[in-house]
Amino acid sequence: QVQLVESGGGLVQPGESLTLTCTHSPMAAIYYIGWFRQSPGKAREGVACIRKLDLDTHYSDSVSGRFTIARGSESNTVILRMNALKPENTGVYFCAKGPQRFDAGASALRSDDYESWGQGTQVTVSS
Repeated sequence: QVQLVESGGGLVQPGESLTLTCTHSPMAAIYYIGWFRQSPGKAREGVACIRKLDLDTHYSDSVSGRFTIARGSESNTVILRMNALKPENTGVYFCAKGPQRFDAGASALRSDDYESWGQGTQVTVSS
């Protein structure tokens, strides 16, 4: 089974940037890898996902334009670059393995479509 491990979380002030790294065991590039956030008292929500095969990416509306998901410098990594962070971005960030494709018109960031979740890394945005 594929294993994924998140790293890079920390405490930052509003407006600052942070980069998270998802390190995964060998996986075919056709599968999506997604980042999700879980905030206290809220359901896990999708943030962004990428398919390394063709660099197809999807973002939630709340982070579009501020966050960037990309292949990492090492072949078994995916990064999430988070700019202009806000207090509402606080939470535990998870990465997970997604499917090879999504149905037309379907969301690419439904947590039910993902598996092999990592343990998460805490991101706190506070002044």
